[in-house]
Amino acid sequence: MILHIMNTVAWKNAVVAGEYAPASLAKDGFIHCSTPEQLLGVANTFYRDQKGLFVLYIDESKVISEVVYEDLYETGKLYPHIYGPLNLDAVVRIVEYNPDEEGSAGTEHISH
Repeated sequence: MILHIMNTVAWKNAVVAGEYAPASLAKDGFIHCSTPEQLLGVANTFYRDQKGLFVLYIDESKVISEVVYEDLYETGKLYPHIYGPLNLDAVVRIVEYNPDEEGSAGTEHISH
């Protein structure tokens, strides 16, 4: 299972388009994802203080595009990247991401 954080507008656009192809796909060539263990670090680094976000739970065995685990930023950690659009039938669960009043995330801020 790999995870991806996105906003409500992006999800609605993906549903209309029938696939998810965010700006990062055009810019970086892939969709940034994380493992469950990496999620809170990613949320607190890149999505602090943002509202209206969701976490997509993605069954990587159902992803049509290539999924590659790599350390492109020399962090010492391998992050999953989807090299192409995400087919929506690979998304097995969507939950709200609600940071606390200080803008940070903890496990209690991810709906189950």
